[in-house]
Formats: sequence, structure tokens, C-alpha cells
Amino acid sequence: MSGSSAVSGAAPCRFAHYFAICGIDTETGLEPDELAALYQWLEADRHGRDPDAAATGENFEQSPLKRTFKSKVLARYPENVEWNPFDQDAVNMLCMPKGLSFRTQADQRDPQFHSFIITKEDGSRTYGFVHTFYEEVTSPQICSAMQTLYQMHNAEHASTNPPSSSSSSSSSSSMDSLASSLDEVDSPTSSSTSSSSRRVGGYDSARDTLYVSKALCLITPMPFMHACRRFLSQLHRAVTAATAPPLPLESYVHNILYEVPLPAPGRSLKFHGVYEPIVCQRPGLGELPLADFPLAEAFSLLGVENLVQVFTCTLLEMQILLYSQDYQRLMTVAEGITTLLFPFQWQHVYVPILPASLLHFLDAPVPYLMGLQSKEGADRSKLELPQEANLCFVDIDNHYIELPEDFPHFPNKTEFIQELSEVLLSYGISANTGAPPRTRTSPGSTPGSTPSTPGRERKTVALRQLEDDGRNGNLAGEELAVLELLQGNATLERLQALTKRTGVTVARVDALRAGVKAQSTDGQGERTAAEEEELKNAKLNVQLREVFASRFTTMFADYEAFVIQSAPDLESWLTNREQMHNFDKASFLSDQPEPYLPFLSHFIETQMFATFIDNKIMSQWEEKELQLRVFDARIDKARLYNVRAPSLRSSSYQRCSILKESAQTIEQRLMKIDHTAIHPHLLDMKIGQGRYEQGYFPKLQADVLNTGPTNNKWSHRTATTQRRKDRHRQQTEHLNLDNDLKEKYMQEARSLGKNLRQPKLSDLSPAVIAQTNWKFVEGLLKECRMKTKRMLVEKMGREAVELGHGEANITGLEENTLIASLCDLLERIWSHGLQVKQGKSALWSHLLHYQAREEKLEQQQAESPVSHVPERRKSDCSIAMPSLRVSLIQDMRHIQSMSEIKTDVGRARAWIRLSLEKKVLSQHLKQLLSGQALTKKLYKRYAFLRCEEEKEQFLFHLLSLNAVDYFCFTSVFTTIMIPYRVVIIPIKKLSNAMTTSNPWVCVSGELGDSGIMQIPKNVLEMTFDCQNLGKLTTVQLGHDNAGLLAKWLVDCVMVRNEITGHTYRFPCGRWLGKGVDDGSLERVLIGELVVPCGDEDSGRSCRTPPLQRSPSQTRRISITSLSGRGYKPTSAQIQEAIGEAVNNIVKHFHKPEKERGSLTVLLCGESSLVAALEQFFHHGFKSARLFQKTVFVWDFVEKAVAYMESADQMGDLQETAEGMTCQSLCHYVNAINSTPRNIGKDGKFQLLVCLGARDRLLPQWLPLLVECPVILRMYEDTALLRDRTTVNALIGVLETLHDFPITLEASLVKGIDL
Repeated sequence: MSGSSAVSGAAPCRFAHYFAICGIDTETGLEPDELAALYQWLEADRHGRDPDAAATGENFEQSPLKRTFKSKVLARYPENVEWNPFDQDAVNMLCMPKGLSFRTQADQRDPQFHSFIITKEDGSRTYGFVHTFYEEVTSPQICSAMQTLYQMHNAEHASTNPPSSSSSSSSSSSMDSLASSLDEVDSPTSSSTSSSSRRVGGYDSARDTLYVSKALCLITPMPFMHACRRFLSQLHRAVTAATAPPLPLESYVHNILYEVPLPAPGRSLKFHGVYEPIVCQRPGLGELPLADFPLAEAFSLLGVENLVQVFTCTLLEMQILLYSQDYQRLMTVAEGITTLLFPFQWQHVYVPILPASLLHFLDAPVPYLMGLQSKEGADRSKLELPQEANLCFVDIDNHYIELPEDFPHFPNKTEFIQELSEVLLSYGISANTGAPPRTRTSPGSTPGSTPSTPGRERKTVALRQLEDDGRNGNLAGEELAVLELLQGNATLERLQALTKRTGVTVARVDALRAGVKAQSTDGQGERTAAEEEELKNAKLNVQLREVFASRFTTMFADYEAFVIQSAPDLESWLTNREQMHNFDKASFLSDQPEPYLPFLSHFIETQMFATFIDNKIMSQWEEKELQLRVFDARIDKARLYNVRAPSLRSSSYQRCSILKESAQTIEQRLMKIDHTAIHPHLLDMKIGQGRYEQGYFPKLQADVLNTGPTNNKWSHRTATTQRRKDRHRQQTEHLNLDNDLKEKYMQEARSLGKNLRQPKLSDLSPAVIAQTNWKFVEGLLKECRMKTKRMLVEKMGREAVELGHGEANITGLEENTLIASLCDLLERIWSHGLQVKQGKSALWSHLLHYQAREEKLEQQQAESPVSHVPERRKSDCSIAMPSLRVSLIQDMRHIQSMSEIKTDVGRARAWIRLSLEKKVLSQHLKQLLSGQALTKKLYKRYAFLRCEEEKEQFLFHLLSLNAVDYFCFTSVFTTIMIPYRVVIIPIKKLSNAMTTSNPWVCVSGELGDSGIMQIPKNVLEMTFDCQNLGKLTTVQLGHDNAGLLAKWLVDCVMVRNEITGHTYRFPCGRWLGKGVDDGSLERVLIGELVVPCGDEDSGRSCRTPPLQRSPSQTRRISITSLSGRGYKPTSAQIQEAIGEAVNNIVKHFHKPEKERGSLTVLLCGESSLVAALEQFFHHGFKSARLFQKTVFVWDFVEKAVAYMESADQMGDLQETAEGMTCQSLCHYVNAINSTPRNIGKDGKFQLLVCLGARDRLLPQWLPLLVECPVILRMYEDTALLRDRTTVNALIGVLETLHDFPITLEASLVKGIDL
């Protein structure tokens, strides 16, 4: 983020807004840091110890030099700037996040530099740059106070035995690394020895010199990090130098505050420090926004692959926690990552340096990017974080990261990393530092080492990597060695010369050479080494950023086409922002290459993408947001250069083409200085003030520093911008939209969990903490409302389509993304306000507590016999299917028995998916939270789950998800074993009991079939275990015709998945037996999902449409009944039915593959192709014969084939095409007749139609049947089959199926050998 927002408009063009000094207040003396005390109090409270004992007075166990004392802002110039009010608490806290630190002459006292950022309510940013050094303490009161503290400390230590006390202190803090109090506890043994030696050589005012930290801070509107760093270090050098600086220090401070302007966009600026000039430059309007933090350092610290992974987590708005001993590293990595997001912007909590007193912020149930300072020797495994299910933990100093479970990779990750590595190599920086990322599985194991690695060993690794690392501009050792080898080897030299002649370049060698050459030429030319380094950094920064930006330019090149501009003006858009659909996600995704989808489908759901699209829509009424303007210009330029149409859906990697230009632009700007600021000069000061005393930063004169010069040529620039701004405001007021109101709308429109960009850094009373948490609670509830609404709307839209309204707009992929983000939201809600964290998943750990409690109760109930009424599932419509009990514990046990899931986070997600599929998520969670005692035990008072009203609303939102059908469990866990229950329902109650034959059944689903299972005689119900079959499609039911009573009239078969409770009904309504009905001994039944009756009325209006079912009894009987009673469709209805059936099959193939559902239903179910053709063939068919058996359509087909086969006919037609078709028909019919299966005549006709459709032969067979003389005997004159035009129309319709690869389910074609 460029911080541009802080500079826009009337913010004056001053380079720096404030100069501040923080340090010890000699008036008030030594005060223990209250914030650290508050933190210890919070910690003690968290661990159930007596908090008051922890907070009384100072911590005597600790050496006074290691304690934290309060720092103050000693001075600031000017007092205040109206457009950027000075936030004293925040500046003090961020300048000295640990408070004051003391040293003696025996300790190391190197100056340190770090930067910080303050984010305001409106999202604008101010940057702070801090130079901390140690200054000798001159106040005798403070020295004697320190002496007294040491005496008390020694006395305390003498009275307790050191080893035990130190070990207790090491365990006393869960956040060892965070408690600023525990600075010296490296390990129990080292601390006891160090503390005893400290006692001998502690602090003695007679013998030791005491030093205390002091910070010089520059607060600026834009992140000119290098310039500020150099200015502050020169200022400090002036204080420590043996001779006084050329001018009093006031002159330099006054100069940078009032006389150095911000460089204009696209220009460079030179101003003067104490000793040497300082140059900075600002990108032009068409370039990437300013980012001065060295990206090379971020890449070297983490390694390219790790950085790309952390970048991906940031894009997907996960929680990102950076961890390092060095504040500047935290800032470099945080700013580096957010800079690379261009054109998107991080929209959530952003605190690159989290002061120790704000640790409760890690509890935040929203996406955040925070930096935590680790203590030397602190162990990561002791760092307890409130929630880790969605956390990306970045240990900067040890070069490794821990990633959340299963998140999608960045598109073209490998090629992308390759391109970045080449850019780094060309500047001589090794790209391969950083340990491989770890996903959270086993806690505590350090990568690349045994779990017991001592800290020292890890440090040497870190040191070694730092020696390699490119901040020193070094090549990694091995690369230098390679280069030396290449240069010293004659054969290789010759080879290289040869390759050069033939025009082949050895890229890697050239890159190495360039890197080394770049370093060797360092001292040449008139630029200093520091300037050279800065130029190199600036060029590398811009090139790395260009590589990232170009990825987004290719990925979102056509985003504008999918933006939905639906509002007539800004006001109506802002008012209806939440109800509006701004971006056509489904069409956008369908336009993207397959490999990009997992990442993109997640990314377009993020807040940063939503804000990007909002900015795009608002740009029709307002000035374009800066980053958007640059991005759109790039897309337009790319369009001019290459017409993207052919490569639209290709996932081939396009490299960044403007690396050279971008580096040249920067170089030219730095070489040719556009503007030089006024030199520092003597001010109108009283003589004798600002006296120079070596080693001490003087008290500056406030009167000359609090006001700037009035006759400044660029202060007029401000005035004109102000006038322009007023004019603009008057114009906008004509839009009769009050500005405050608009601002409010804007905030509303954009704030989802964003109202907390940065915690308030000042007043940390419990009231403020409570208010912060209240905002979180509101944010979570709002997010839950949005997410459930989105899931409903998408699903409903989908169903409306299946019912024939409109177009579908959700894909399986998108649905999966929405469910994953719901799982993430639930995890965040459950981890908000936890008392003590247990396990990686807060939700699963709560469920386990509940389970343990319930099982204990169950045991007690079992011991005391009480009649227990089982809780009934909503009464099923089925006749004999026993109802399935809804049980939270039972669902947990199902999940626990799944060996495929290895982690708690995974179990929690699976449990959520199962509950969602069973439509009991809200009910289960309500039950889980009904145990008030348990919730109180696990959660603090302010936790979301203890806010009664919000909790009720939350459960109500989740309840709304019951209105739609999800298969999010069945479709994801495809390899698990599932118990199924089968119930066969006969029509005559006794018909089964009287059957003497041996029945069998085979259940098939989208993922496979159960195989043939024998049903024990006279049993109507059985259960079996089988690998997940997915959604069930068909059941084959049959018997072996043994014994005397081998006839069986079956109404339907019911099958239930015992884990998800989904029940399917497979209607039959026909006989199975020889010599009855069509003589079938087995039938293939098509299933439909049964809706529990309880939901019927409430859910009917919005239920997922039912799947088609197998041909129902009424249709079958009406077709074959002797009397011809019942429903006879007209010829028009029959033709319409055929068109509809073919249409459904065509639609099926137009859906994405993963969402097609069952083709069997469309071929053989109700209103399917077979059903429609059956009606066609039955129209005008003389089926009923007096005193004779019923005649079936199959009889007509057989007779026609017999006629064709009669010798003379075959002789005529042998060679013609018609003859071939004739042969194929006869071949198929004979194969069907000779199958070992007893499928009956209607079953055979069904099979013929299915095979004909699969092999694209139906339209060729029809004319043969029509022209066959048999038709005259078996059909009336008015039959559709005897009407040539109708038959030709039918042939035309059937031919449209030739474009699609129809595959038949195994259950249909079993036993057919073709």
C-alpha cells in the first residue's frame, strides 16, 4: 500500500510531519511499565492463577536491567499538524514497543533502526522511522533507584533457591516469547547461572556506567524508508562525533520538517542531511505505487517459495502472524507482502509490530496480518496462539513457515517462482534460502532437525543463512564457487566461447557473472557504495513487483467484462450495496483455465477483491482510485500489444515483459535529480542555546521548531490544491448527497470486519478491550449473515434453473469454496474468547468436551435404569424404514472412525459438512451450546458464543441453510466405508412370505456399486457396508425363479445411507416372475431422494427439485393393461415428451462434468428417453387380444427382426448400407435375447433403446422397423409409427444426440456382449 491515501487532497506536500524524541522522563523517574503489568495480569487470569499476585509491584525475580520501564514522548515538533493529529500513546508504544531498556558499559549498545505504521480509522496510513541508541544516564536519582532495585533483587534471590525460582518463572508465562518480563529465561539452567553471575557483577553505581535507550523518530506521510534511515543515522552521528556538527541540530530538523517537500509524482528529490546529501524518488502516476522497503531482504529471509506461499495466504485473507526478534524485519516482510498485492489492498487488521500489551489481539476472529517480536532463545512450541486452524505462521529468523491445512496454490506457481528466482539471481541474490514450508500436522518438530535441537544450533543455521543472504549483496557460497570453477576451467571456457559463437547463451552462467560484476563495479563511478546499494535495491524492488503485477494483469485481463453495473447513481448504489450482485463470478470462472480455478474461486470471495470491484464501480461517479487507475492502464496497454482472444483460456505462463524498462525508469530518475531542497541554514535562535555536548542528544528549542517559514514557495501549492478541493466539494454537494452521509455509506459499504484495521494503541482499559471485542462479535454475525445468504442464493438460483427458470450460476467448485469459507468462519467464531486453547481446532475441542460429558451422563443413566424415550428423526414417509435418530454424538463417532482424516481441523470440517448435508448443523450447534456450564468453563465473558442474542441470530442464519440440499459430505469423502440399509416393500403383504425363490439385490451409485447380494429368504430388510457409492442411481432386484411360488409383486425398494440419513426410493410396481407381466426375473429400478415428511410443508416451496424416478406403476400398467384403461397421452403430448427427454440429455452434457448428475435417470427414469419412445411405440399398438396373452412392443421388434432375417430378404440387402444397418439391428436384438439375465420384454426394449442411443444407431433402425410389413398387422392406421412425417421428425430429433458421448451405467448393460 503506497500510503497514497494519506497524501491525497489537502494534505500538504511536506516530506515529514513530525520529529519526536522518546526516552526516560527524569522528572518521574523509573516507573514499571503498566502495560507490561496489565499483560501479566491478563496472562495470570488466562491461566487461572491469582491475577492480583502477579500484578503487585515489580517482578523481583528478574534482574532490574532486564525489566521494562515506562518510556515517554519527551518532545515532538511541531506540537500538532491539523490534518494528521499526533497520537502520543501510539507513537510512544511503537517507538519503544518494549519500553525503556537499560544497559551498562559491559553490554552491547549498538544503535538500532526500525519503522512502524499507524493505520487510521479511514484506512489511511502514516509511517514512523525510529533510530534507537543508548545514552548515558546523568540523573543521580535514576542511578540510585537502579542501585536500590538491584539490592532488593539480590535480597529476594538470596532468600529463594535460584534454580527452582527460575524454572518456575520459565513456566509461568505461556507466551514466553511475548512476556517482555521474561527476557533472560533462555533455559532453566542458563538462567540460574546467568542470574548468579549477574549478582556478582550486577549494577553498582560506584563502578558501572548506566545507559538508557532513547529513540529519534520521524513521522512521514509516505514510506521513504531509506531516506529517513539515512537522515536519522546522520543526526545521531552528529551527536556522537568528536567535533560539533556544522550547524546546530535544530537547523537540520527544521529543514526536514518545513523545507523539504514531498517529491512530485515521477520526480526525484535531493535534500541535505548533516553530513551528506540524501536522494529519494517517487514513482509516476502510471507506475507501481511507492514501496521503499527492500523486497530482496524479505525474499532472502524467507526464500522465494515460502514467500510465494505466504503471499497466497495473504491473498486468500487468512490470519498471518510474522515472528522475529527484529522489529525492522517484521516491518520489511509485512510491507513487502502487502506491496506485492497490487492492484489489491489488504482490508483487515494490519499491525506489523504488535506491542506486548496488545496480545489479546491475537484472539481476533478476523483475518489479520500482525508481527510479533520473539525473545532471544524463545521456543516457538511455547507460543500459544488462540487459533491455528486458519493461521499462517512465519518464523522469519529461522526461515520457515507453517501453513494452514489444504489451501490452493497460486496459479503457475512453479514457473512464477522460476521467474522470480531469475530476477534475484541477476542481482546476485540466492533464491534458495528458507526451509520448506510445513503444513500443520505434528506440532513442535523443527524442520530439518530433530525435535530436540537446542537453540544454539538453530542459531548457527540462521547465521549461516544470513551469511549467504543477499542483503550483504553476497552470492550464496556455492554459486560463487561454481563461478570460480567455470572461470578457472579451460575446457569450460572453450565450450562457452563455442556456445557464444553459435548464438547459444548459457543463461545461468551469465546471470552469475552479472551478479558478480554488479558487485565488483561497486566502487567505480562517482556514486558512493551506499547510493549504489540503494539504486540496486530500488531496481530490484521494482522488477520483483512487476513480476507479481504482471501475473494479475494476465489473470484479470478481462475482469471488466464481468463487472455488473446495475445502479443509476452513486447514492442508490451505496444504499443497496449489500443486496447487489457486483461481479458475475460464475461466468468469470467458466472463462478461466481449469488449473486456476481452485485459487480463483477462493480469491474472488475475499474482501480485497470485493473492494477492488467496488472501487471499479464507483469510478464511474468519482475519481479512480490510484491503484485501480494504474492497473486499468496496464490492461489497456496489454490489449493494444496483444489480442488476447486465442490465449484466453490457456494456462500457459506469460513472463513479465517490462522488467528492463521499469528498472531504467528508476535509474534515470535517480541519476538526474529533478529537485533539490533548500539547504539547512542557521535559524533565528537565542545565542548559547543548543550547546553541543558529545554523546548527548540536546534539548531542542521548541520555539523555532514549532512553526515553519511563511514565505515558502511550495506552501502556495497547498493553497491551490485546497481551493481546487473546495470547488470540487461544492460540485459534489450539488449531487444532494451530504458528504458525511456519503462517508458513512462508504464505510458501511466497505466495512466487513474492516472497522478494525488497527487496534487503538492507547487507552487499554478493560472497557476498551470489551468494546473491541464487541466490534468483533458484530463483525462475525454480519459475516455469518452474508455467507449463509450467499450460500442460499447460489443454491436456490441453481434449483430455479433445474426447475426451468433462468440460468445457473453456481458451480460445484464455487459451492465447495463457500462451504470451506463457512468452516473457516465457524472455526473463527469458536476460537474467539477461548479461556485456554486446546488443540488446533477450537470447534473440535469443544465437541470433544461435550462428547466426554455426554458419555459420562450416558454411563450414569445406564447404571440407573430409567425408561429412555429415543429421540425420533422426523417421521419418514417410508412404510417400513425405521427412523434414524438425530444424534450429535453419533455423528462425531462416524467422523472419529474415518481413518482418512488425520487432524482435528480436518475432523471439524468433516463434521460441519456432514451436519450440513443432514440439515442438522444449526440443531447440533444449538445442542452443543445448550450446556451453559461447559460454555462458561471454556469461554471468557466477552466471547461471541456467550453473547446470547447474537448467538441466537447466528443459529437462525445457519438454520436457513436447511432450505437447500447439500451433498458436501458424500461428494468429498469418496473412499470411506458407509453402512447402507435396504428395505423391500411388496404390494401384497403376503406375496413375499409366499415366495419360494432366492431373491438378490445390487445397489449402484455415482461412485460404484455394491455387487450382487443375496437376500435371506422371507426377509424384507438388510444392512450392508460398502465403500461410499455417492448419490444412489439404480437398484437391480431379481430372484432365481426357484420353487413353486416364484412370483413376486414389489411396490418399491428403499435404501438409506446410515451416516448421512439420505433415503432413496426406487419404485417398481410390477411382478417379477416367469409367466406373469412381461416375464421378467430382474428389474433395474431408478431412484429418487425422499424428503422427510416433517419438512414437507415448510420446505416445499424452496426444496431442491426431485430427481426423476423409475417408470411408475401407473404408466407401466396403462401401457400394458388388457382393458386399455387409464391415461392415454395424445400424439402431441408424446412428441413433446420425446423433445423434452432429448433436450434434458443435451442439457446434461452442457453442464460442467463434476455437476452433471445421473445420465441413467435421463435415459430410463420417468419422463426419460425410454419412457417417451415407449409411448411413441405404444401409440396405435394392437396390444390387447381377447383370450390371449398381452402383446408387448418387444414382440413387434422380434417379429420385424425375424422377417428381416428370412433368407430371401437378406440375400437382397447384403451389401448396401441399409443391409449393414439391418445386420446391426438383428445382431443387437439377438444379443439382448441371448443374455443370461432375465430382464423381461419391457426391460429388453429399454436396453435396445439405451444401446442404440449409445452407439448412435437409433435413427438408422427406425426406418427399418417402419418399412417392415409386420407393422401393418400390429399397428392401427392412425399410429404415429405409420405416419412418415412424424417418424422423420423423430429421426431428426434423435440425431441431435450423436454429438454426445453417452455412457451407460454397468447395471444397465451387465451381461450384454457387444
